[in-house]
Amino acid sequence: MAVKKGDMVRAVREKLENSLEAKASDARFPSYLFETKGEIVDIKGDYALIKFGKVPTPNIWLRVDQLEEFK
Repeated sequence: MAVKKGDMVRAVREKLENSLEAKASDARFPSYLFETKGEIVDIKGDYALIKFGKVPTPNIWLRVDQLEEFK
């Protein structure tokens, strides 16, 4: 998926679970990553900074291949 700043996305559970990122920290991901829309605010290489605005949460860096368009 080609992404750009301002795109609305969500995380893909199957791609995020058991990833390097999941093994590096707490693997219990909050449901809002998969159920609510987040906005891409920055992109660096293979990673995108996602802001989930409906809930008071910090921004999170995820690999672009772990994202899908929010429909």
